[in-house]
Amino acid sequence: MIRSRLLASALGLTLGLAAMSGVAQAAEAASPKAAATATPAGERASPSLIVTIVVDQLSANLFNQYRSQFTGGLKTLADQGLVSINGYQTHGVTVTCAGHSTVLTGVHPTHSGIPANDWIDTRTGQDTYCLAAPQNTLAHGKNTDNGPVGPEQLSASTLGDWLKAVSPESRVYGVSGKDRGAITLAGHKGDGAFWLTDGFGFTTYVEPGQSAQARLAPVAAINARMAERFSPATPSWTYTNEACRRLEGQWTIAGQTFDSKLPPVNDRFDNSPVLDELTLEGAIELLETQQLGRRGVTDMLGVSLSATDRIGHGFGTQGPEMCEQMLRLDAALGAFLDRLSTIPGGVIVALTADHGGSDFPERSAVEGYPHAGRVDRALQPRVNAALKARFGLDADPVVSSAGGFVIVDRDRRSLAEPLRSQVLAAAVELLNAEPQVALAVSRDELLAEPAPASLNPEDLSVRERLRLSAVAGRSPDILRAWQPGLTGQGRVGGAISSHGSPWDYDRRVPIVFWWPGAQGQERFLPMRTIDIAPTLANLIGIEPGAPIDGRCMDLPQFAKGRCAAE
Repeated sequence: MIRSRLLASALGLTLGLAAMSGVAQAAEAASPKAAATATPAGERASPSLIVTIVVDQLSANLFNQYRSQFTGGLKTLADQGLVSINGYQTHGVTVTCAGHSTVLTGVHPTHSGIPANDWIDTRTGQDTYCLAAPQNTLAHGKNTDNGPVGPEQLSASTLGDWLKAVSPESRVYGVSGKDRGAITLAGHKGDGAFWLTDGFGFTTYVEPGQSAQARLAPVAAINARMAERFSPATPSWTYTNEACRRLEGQWTIAGQTFDSKLPPVNDRFDNSPVLDELTLEGAIELLETQQLGRRGVTDMLGVSLSATDRIGHGFGTQGPEMCEQMLRLDAALGAFLDRLSTIPGGVIVALTADHGGSDFPERSAVEGYPHAGRVDRALQPRVNAALKARFGLDADPVVSSAGGFVIVDRDRRSLAEPLRSQVLAAAVELLNAEPQVALAVSRDELLAEPAPASLNPEDLSVRERLRLSAVAGRSPDILRAWQPGLTGQGRVGGAISSHGSPWDYDRRVPIVFWWPGAQGQERFLPMRTIDIAPTLANLIGIEPGAPIDGRCMDLPQFAKGRCAAE
């Protein structure tokens, strides 16, 4: 099995990794920042491969909680890398698609065009997925997952796009357990974005005029070898780390009993550590078959690991399920870093997360956080009843949409003016009077304000955090923040915990830069995920292809480690 092979490899690897060498020739030659001078003594040349790893729902709290127990790849990154212990997703609606959109674009969601995982189009009343591309098809020939997808909804360019503009022969790939993880990392001009789908393996999107066979060619061999393992029937996962067993417990959630143990309830390969192990095997396949970092030019590989998020939603973050996930992820990443250390032209790894997360409130409440709880089911009906009575409406005007509410008619289309504005203003007033609501604010009101400077994300108000998530025509009419510790309803066998709030447990994420031979360094001042792309661009001597919100951060030991003065 994949998990056995990866674990054996990870446990046997030596963490002493070779020093980097070589030059990313094409990007250097084409860059306006390129210098015709030798690399200064004691400094490293630009790497020939950039690897960006985004671990879905890896909060800074979770990273720090298990840091002392890591023995594999996460230990290597934590001990040898440049670690920002106060990394931030700076915005307020902290969900997967929005968070991924910040990592390699250098911009907040308000400028990436991706406010959430999906939204209600109030012109049509239909749901829109964050990467919807109805003109495309899926390479495996079925309309599954999130349907036809592509990068068109992402309005910002990415580091990979900037690289391809100056070095067309460079290769840029993304691989993930989710489509939104792969596509946002590969960008608009990437050579391939692959994600896992049940019963098939790695799939991708196919644009008009393209062939599915050609699009799948980079992963065809691994799909053929492993087809039988991409199935919901994958055997259950259980303890490989006995220390995790002590976290077992039984909880009552929404009147249902949840047994927190392994094998878990609702067991599938895509909510287990196997999902990340398979994804990393796909990343290694791309490294080898596409010769990434070995062709005299700078290449890029984005790796989005989705299992931590699936496990966090399904089982919470403080039980044996997440314990097992953290330690197996650590082992699998050890094997992956071992492979990366063989790249002759040198590699730099940037690791972060698309958002943080917290445990399910029933367990949090008895573990020292008495304010943890679930949002009152009667809150929204109560607001709707008041609005219907006041305005004589025959349908509920307030409908939930990611990060807030839309004001609509019975067909989920926007109400006509001036009724829409009148109902919206009244709804904001009613919501702000509810004790469980920390803030409710009109999207249009937020967009009328300038996007705040976010150099110190800790100092942003809740309103400013929500402003950085606001996107015209996509964000809900009303953006809202529940009080700290509150989450939506849960269902055993489905999602029992969540994220998406503007509070720091959902915003704080690790940000780590590592390269073979790196000397460990801790940085306590805040760093933002929007700073990753300009920092990496500086190392390979290219400029962002569009205005960005982030800034270049100095990395030691590189010839281009010093950022240009702003």
